[in-house]
Amino acid sequence: MSDSYSSALGSAGAMAIFAVIMLIALIPAILFLLSLQKTLQRCAPESRTMQPGQVWLMLIPLFGVVWIFITVSRIASSLRNEFVRRQLPLAEAEPGKNLGLAMCILNLTGIIPIVGLVTGLAGFVCWILYWVKISGYSKQLAGPPMIAVYPM
Repeated sequence: MSDSYSSALGSAGAMAIFAVIMLIALIPAILFLLSLQKTLQRCAPESRTMQPGQVWLMLIPLFGVVWIFITVSRIASSLRNEFVRRQLPLAEAEPGKNLGLAMCILNLTGIIPIVGLVTGLAGFVCWILYWVKISGYSKQLAGPPMIAVYPM
């Protein structure tokens, strides 16, 4: 076997492994975006500060780095508007915004050499916590709307 042939096989194998890893990494990202989309769909159109389908813009390379900050802020505003509209109690003024921004900042600083190892890991943990928190708000909105009953 020639060196160029085995080198080409090695390169093709490495690219195939990289492609499989990227596909595996894309699955949780897609599930995360589906969760955000569902949360926005559960908000009344008048409460939304962004359309549910706009969460998919986060998949655009480089643009997604900025768009996630905007998405976190708009989901928080949409949730606040919907909770107020339904007269549901709010645990925080802008639901999920602080945790979401921490997630964004930590993940963004994950590219810094050495420090990025710590901030990237912390960003990953915040991503999971943010996903769980937003899913919790989504489940609250999925339930039947509460009707305020006033004693006579």
